[in-house]
Amino acid sequence: MTDMKRRSPVRFDARPETTAPRDGWDVVKTYAHEGLGPWLVDLSHCPRWDLQDGRLDDVSRAGRAVPAAPGACLLEDRILVNRRNATQAAIWHLDTNGAADLPPESGYTDVTEATVFLTLLGPCFLSVAEKLTALDFMDPNRRPPFLYQGPICRVPCQVVTRAREDDGSGTLLLTCSRGYAADMVAAILAAGIDHGLRPAGEDRFSTWLAALKD
Repeated sequence: MTDMKRRSPVRFDARPETTAPRDGWDVVKTYAHEGLGPWLVDLSHCPRWDLQDGRLDDVSRAGRAVPAAPGACLLEDRILVNRRNATQAAIWHLDTNGAADLPPESGYTDVTEATVFLTLLGPCFLSVAEKLTALDFMDPNRRPPFLYQGPICRVPCQVVTRAREDDGSGTLLLTCSRGYAADMVAAILAAGIDHGLRPAGEDRFSTWLAALKD
């Protein structure tokens, strides 16, 4: 029996330095010459689910706690739950160490291979982001992590930002339809060229996440 191979829609013009097989994916852990940041990291192998149910506030129905207000996010055990609207939530697994089984409750859809998942990480990440969208990630009425639903380079996206209080660096997590992956990567890297933005492996994100308190 042949093992199924799963392929990320993201291709970086960079040389992988260390890789690891994981649940059918060939995951790049580090690239050569990643630089000092900021970085663009492909997390498309991380499981992502959509949840649709008219009773999201009922934990027994949803299978997990979902924030009450649209746009609100809950980061717990390295799982980010984003409330989209009255009946929909997005669930992103940020722990990159293994696969996750789709819950048995109705309403869940695995969108991992239908979407691309990127993180813009490190210093100046918001300076790069503001070249790509009119979304106001500094809105004082939206305390991060907060889910923004709007265009990045005119592409409908779901975006969550989170900054570290100690040094002001942070991450922008972005997901959109898989078909936009190549153009989205090219646009982000072009916007970050003046800031030294380079591709990086998932170890960069794992290190940042480990230092972040939920």
